[in-house]
Amino acid sequence: MEHQKFHDLNDETIEAVTQTFKALSDTTRVRILNLICQREYSVNEIAETLGLGQSTISHQLRYLKNLRLVKARREGTTMYYSIDDYHVINVLHQVIEHVQH
Repeated sequence: MEHQKFHDLNDETIEAVTQTFKALSDTTRVRILNLICQREYSVNEIAETLGLGQSTISHQLRYLKNLRLVKARREGTTMYYSIDDYHVINVLHQVIEHVQH
């Protein structure tokens, strides 16, 4: 088995890694990330597709945006969200594959 390189981590990096894993520990956020990795979605489309309230989706998207996992684009009065960091999506998909294996 191949060993990964050891990283010398400072406190800021450790905190950022921890916050990213916290983001992936919430079922709603995982569902949102899994959905929008396919294409850009509006808040209403995400809410309708996942069967959740718009305020719940908006709250979770704000959380994900603050971690720079998703990005937003405004078109008129509608906000569209897409993935901002595919590194994290790759980790998410690896975990999904592991669980389904």
